[in-house]
Amino acid sequence: MKILAIHADFIEFESKKKAIKDAEEIPEKAGKKRINECLVIFTAVEKRDEINISGTVQQYLKEIKDIASQVKATNIVLYPYAHLSSSLSAPKIAESALKEAEKLLSADSSFKVTRAPFGWYKSFNISCKGHPLSELSREFTTEGKVKVEKLAEKPIPAEAAKEEVIDHKKLLAQISKSRLETSMLKENDHRILGQKLDLFSFHDTAPGMVFFHDRGLTIYNELVQFWRDEHRRAGYQEISTPQILDKKLWLISGHWAKYKENIFLTNYEGREFAVKPMNCPGGMLVYKSTPKTYRHLPLRVGEMGIVHRQELSGVLAGLFRVIKFTQDDAHIFCTEEQMEQEIKNIITLIDKFFKQFKLDFDRVELSTRPEKRIGDDKTWDKAEKALEDVLKKNKMKYQINAGDGAFYGPKIDFHIKDSLGRTWQCSTIQLDFAMPERFELEYVTNESKMKRPVMLHRVIYGSLERFMGILLEHTNGNLPVWLSPLQVKVVTVTDRNINFAEEVLEQLKEQGFRAELDASAETIGKKVRDAQLEKANYILTIGDKEVEKKTLAVRTRAGDVKFGVKIAEFMKQLEEERKGRK
Repeated sequence: MKILAIHADFIEFESKKKAIKDAEEIPEKAGKKRINECLVIFTAVEKRDEINISGTVQQYLKEIKDIASQVKATNIVLYPYAHLSSSLSAPKIAESALKEAEKLLSADSSFKVTRAPFGWYKSFNISCKGHPLSELSREFTTEGKVKVEKLAEKPIPAEAAKEEVIDHKKLLAQISKSRLETSMLKENDHRILGQKLDLFSFHDTAPGMVFFHDRGLTIYNELVQFWRDEHRRAGYQEISTPQILDKKLWLISGHWAKYKENIFLTNYEGREFAVKPMNCPGGMLVYKSTPKTYRHLPLRVGEMGIVHRQELSGVLAGLFRVIKFTQDDAHIFCTEEQMEQEIKNIITLIDKFFKQFKLDFDRVELSTRPEKRIGDDKTWDKAEKALEDVLKKNKMKYQINAGDGAFYGPKIDFHIKDSLGRTWQCSTIQLDFAMPERFELEYVTNESKMKRPVMLHRVIYGSLERFMGILLEHTNGNLPVWLSPLQVKVVTVTDRNINFAEEVLEQLKEQGFRAELDASAETIGKKVRDAQLEKANYILTIGDKEVEKKTLAVRTRAGDVKFGVKIAEFMKQLEEERKGRK
């Protein structure tokens, strides 16, 4: 048997629908059930328990009483939880075991026992107390000992040793590139631009996950580098945290209860892990890794974190809705006195970013407490008022978006408008008092007392992939020099001009410019048109006059042409545009 014991402020659960055909019967309008100040025992009865189920129940009761005595709990909630094991017993045996445990435990006047219905899909909301003993997991057999099997000692079945016969051609046919249906898409749709400009593709082997090609990855990397440069200037550190983390972390953070249906899960050596859907829990562990004092605050920590979230295939839409994406997360740990200035600093940084991309703000929203949340109403009142006060003091117009806050705190959402008149919510600032409490984050004050920091979660791009899609459509693929994957296309008039064109190309590449040469046998008109379709910022035409004078004929993206341009002069201009991020 495997159990996970959570000492909780409360658990609230509601049976939604039957998970198995023979689920136990419950009243038709059972509704939500809430138990306060309780010890919740998430329980998985396993196949090995069937050998001596009565002995397993006795050991189960012993473990519950042991934990209850340690945390001084009298309200016990027995909660069937199949996700703790991949080797479950027959449902009827498991149900019978839990009912027997309920009966025997209820006979002890020290405890008040509640058992959650067996065989039902249930929604639940739990508030873990967060002390050292508030989350304990145990695994035991009828002897009361954890049984560990070493994989190396298991003989390999003879059939497993045989090489699997694979039909490679059949498999290749099944993993062909996803077909893009273009008939309903506009010419500036980022999916069409991505195909035409050779930026990225999608494949059925990884639904909702982007395969970046060289040119697309160039845009991605430039967006990341711009983010890094601006954050270093703004006093941020950068970290990187693992993509797969133990389930315990997500139980503490609250994501397990609020977000589990969107998380990819995996097992390793009998432990359950989650592929991170968000970066924040990893950031908590980085904070906790070293002691902090008031002198460390405000501590601004950024992460370009890759996250995965389960989505229904029907809602996937190019870069706009994906399963794997990069969040430009940052977490700011500060005192309550520093909080207002830090929020103002974030707003300034957000404004700077979107001016860079010539994207205007459409509106700002204050998103308040959702129905599913952690933390008490007093804390939510305090957090919502703090954000609203900042907006008012900065004379920012805003709308109330009731019920759309994060489950751990309210937020300010920024909606931008693109060249097509569409609005997008990218940036957000979230105020969080709950997670510092759950993770027991502390710092030493100037009076040598321990105190919890305030935490601000924020993103600017939001999803980097989604932002790239917005930007491609906003510019119709005509990206500025610093961001463009093809800054210069060199084209030759005849073969006589190839040697000089190659010299020009080499000089451009030595200076780090992204340049390509078209020395094909096509006409010069065709070469120029192809370069224009590739969205090159500049097209350099090399003919006999240019070879003779060692100059360039420079064509801009707008179609303006200037002859007799010296190479050094052109590269100086290009460098100014690149450095100035124009």
